Amino acid sequence: MLRAIGNIIWFLCGGVVMGLAWWFFGLLAFISIIGIPWGRACFVIGTFSFFPFGQEAISRRELSGEYDIGTSEFGVIGNVIWFLLAGIWLALGHLASAVACFITIIGIPFALQHLKLAVISLAPIGQTVVPKEVAMRARYGQRR
Repeated sequence: MLRAIGNIIWFLCGGVVMGLAWWFFGLLAFISIIGIPWGRACFVIGTFSFFPFGQEAISRRELSGEYDIGTSEFGVIGNVIWFLLAGIWLALGHLASAVACFITIIGIPFALQHLKLAVISLAPIGQTVVPKEVAMRARYGQRR
């Protein structure tokens, strides 16, 4: 119940703006055709940006235990290209949103979420979004 309330407040008080920014960059990437992998990542993280509470971004390699093209060296190259073209701008948007949220005491949890999203925006290729419980099970299972 608290997650739902947090997500509704988040969405109404700014999450929609950054989610739409992610989707905007996703559309630009899809238009270029060569940017479809970046566009896919934008829509996954953009949806996460709309409703982040109860979800967590995690490396697909960490989740599945297997490498794929996004978690390989090609993913690193893709993330460098992403950082230069769009990642820095999305990170700055999340940082500005975090500062605005930090100004109020009530907004601190939202500011922390914006900071997490700012980090994700720097290198989203190879990431996926899952419920927090699934992420915890994936991480705990790999430590054994």
